[in-house]
Amino acid sequence: MLLRQNRRLRALRIYNWSLPALAGRLPDGRNVRVCPSAGVCASVCYARNGTFLWPVVKARHTENLRLVLDEPDRWQQEMLAELAKPRFDGAWVRLHDAGDFFSRDYLARWLEIMRARPQTRFYCYTKEVGLFRELVEPDPPANFWWVYSFGGQQDSMLDKELDRVADVFPGEASIADAGWHSQAESDLLAVLGPGQVGIPANNIARFKARQNGRRWSDWQAATDAARRRKLDRFAPVDGHGEPVAAPEPRGD
Repeated sequence: MLLRQNRRLRALRIYNWSLPALAGRLPDGRNVRVCPSAGVCASVCYARNGTFLWPVVKARHTENLRLVLDEPDRWQQEMLAELAKPRFDGAWVRLHDAGDFFSRDYLARWLEIMRARPQTRFYCYTKEVGLFRELVEPDPPANFWWVYSFGGQQDSMLDKELDRVADVFPGEASIADAGWHSQAESDLLAVLGPGQVGIPANNIARFKARQNGRRWSDWQAATDAARRRKLDRFAPVDGHGEPVAAPEPRGD
């Protein structure tokens, strides 16, 4: 069985598909980046805590990743076979309560699966903005909903007024103060409710300390700005203090 349910989502007929959070180490020693565009979220990811760290859970998510990487055709056929079962008619599948769309081929295969199983509804949070702009937005499956989540390396590509976006706030009060809409009552509000989605931070002491009262979008923006300032300090300049363009790569 590839798709699982947890107690919180079972009442909503939501199934889960999970990969390792951030990165996975396969039995043969390969290390695979599963969340290529992760930013500040990586240091406070709920899927790198608690039950996600149990050996049996980590092993299951690692095997999912191995199957996708090493036997993608088998994985796709097994997923199609599972979704053909009557219990998935009208149900929801949340893609990646851990992990993300780490490659073009992987996302393209999910889009094929969705179109082949229109009786099931799919949704996700993702930080792979560029990949979705290219592969999903021009022709999305009718049974697929998604929300772009702040806290990643591609935050600057998002428009809060045009894109459906989610941001992690310190708590419910800060969500209300910002005029955003909390998804705490139902995870499906992330994709079915108003377009600016507020998520209260998980009550994990060390993660809340790192977040330090900030929204993930503000935290990521500050991190990006600090990185740019650091790069600018080491950028080469000419005798007048003007930036020097990098040389064109040689063709030989």
